[in-house]
Amino acid sequence: MIPSLASYAVVVPTIGRPCLADCLTALASCEGPEPSRIVLVDDRPGPPGDPLPVRALGALADRAVVLRSGGRGPAAARNTGVRAVDEPWTVLLDDDVRVSAYWREQLARDLAEASPDTGGVQGVLRVPLPPGRRPTDWERNTAGLQGALWVTADMAYRTKVLTSVGGFDERFPRAFREDADLALRVVDAGWRIVRGERRTEHPVRPADRWVSVRLQKGNADDALMKRLHGPDWWERAAAPRGRIRRHAAVTAAGLGALLLAAAGKRRPALLAAAGWALGTAELTRARIAPGPRTIDEIVTMTATSLLIPALATWHRLSGELRHRSADRWDGVL
Repeated sequence: MIPSLASYAVVVPTIGRPCLADCLTALASCEGPEPSRIVLVDDRPGPPGDPLPVRALGALADRAVVLRSGGRGPAAARNTGVRAVDEPWTVLLDDDVRVSAYWREQLARDLAEASPDTGGVQGVLRVPLPPGRRPTDWERNTAGLQGALWVTADMAYRTKVLTSVGGFDERFPRAFREDADLALRVVDAGWRIVRGERRTEHPVRPADRWVSVRLQKGNADDALMKRLHGPDWWERAAAPRGRIRRHAAVTAAGLGALLLAAAGKRRPALLAAAGWALGTAELTRARIAPGPRTIDEIVTMTATSLLIPALATWHRLSGELRHRSADRWDGVL
């Protein structure tokens, strides 16, 4: 028996990727109570592009509304969608997920069983990995979503809770840390966030050789998280601390080697260069060891490991500078 529940809306931010049609088709074809409203937020910059595939919603297409958010990132796009929601629950989905065949039925149960002090109910993500071989570095990165807290790839919040904490912080321009920031504010406001039973698949999207280099921009977002939630935010969000301290040490060794060599101090320069080389080699080995160890993966890990420490350090320092005046979240808007 499917429990009754208050009405809900689904908000899907998108930049018009082809996977959106699969996401909408899965949402339309699964079993269970239908959403009252489906808000698609087109976050492509510039003038309107090709129409979004609303027809993939089938019989639910007449419940869809398309809004534009101007290419300001997923946090701003979700806020645009939430402002259009009147339903008691807002369910956030990313455009690259595929809900399971009984997702709406499971969602109904998740929301009906939510206690009055529960502000959010997280879905259960599954990341399918290729069989018969070890995952690549990028595949392992995506698979980390399976155990992560508060991932907005499939997250339901009471709409009044989203409004009360001010929605997503639009200073987070990427799909990184904006979900943890929101959830920490929800928890600080006295609400619980629990994991439900509904199942959603999050495929590994295609990526080029340099994706791990681009991901280093997230170190600037970590600087903002520290300003907003204090140095212990890692533990509170159960997030991996990462390698920023090692990256900073390796970068300092490399920069020191260049400066010492320019100053004619050959022996200290060689020692600093050796430190840089050892640190870079350790990072490369750590990334190659758990993977498939194909030639292409080894080349990719070697090339990107040469760049990652310096770029991670640069983005962290730039984030510290950019967000130096950000006030710590104190529960008051």
